[in-house]
Amino acid sequence: MDKKKNMIIGALIVGMAVFLLGCAPAAQQDSEGAPVPSGIKATIFKSPGCGCCDVYSQYMGKEGYAVDMNTVDNMGEIKRKLNVPPQLQSCHTSEIGGYFVEGHVPNEAIAKLLAEKPDIAGIALPGMPSGSPGMPGKKSGTWVIYAVQHDGSYTEFMRV
Repeated sequence: MDKKKNMIIGALIVGMAVFLLGCAPAAQQDSEGAPVPSGIKATIFKSPGCGCCDVYSQYMGKEGYAVDMNTVDNMGEIKRKLNVPPQLQSCHTSEIGGYFVEGHVPNEAIAKLLAEKPDIAGIALPGMPSGSPGMPGKKSGTWVIYAVQHDGSYTEFMRV
């Protein structure tokens, strides 16, 4: 009788473990399959009147970031402080996970940055490419996202 009782209890424990593991939430992914960072703070700096920056902040919120939007009068000062090279600048600058993120960078690149944690100052998608997060239009061509070193030099980080 004790042997039968122990087998039943063992089966219940195994069954409960399988059930609980099956109910555990899977890691969320964005539309490109990149991990969605739950609650990581994204401080976004924009100039007054920039509409695409507002749309980008909404995109970041939907991707799982805790967005803190800051409207500033002198974006140049923010970009200099964070060491964003002039030739890689865009309309807004973000600080995420100790890095700067310049422009309309998709979550796929930000997720890679946060996962790999390279020793760089940040990443940048120069300009305002059509179809990029926050920008209207269709995506045309490949976007090159640059890794910016602490000395301001830069190399290709990834292509999207």
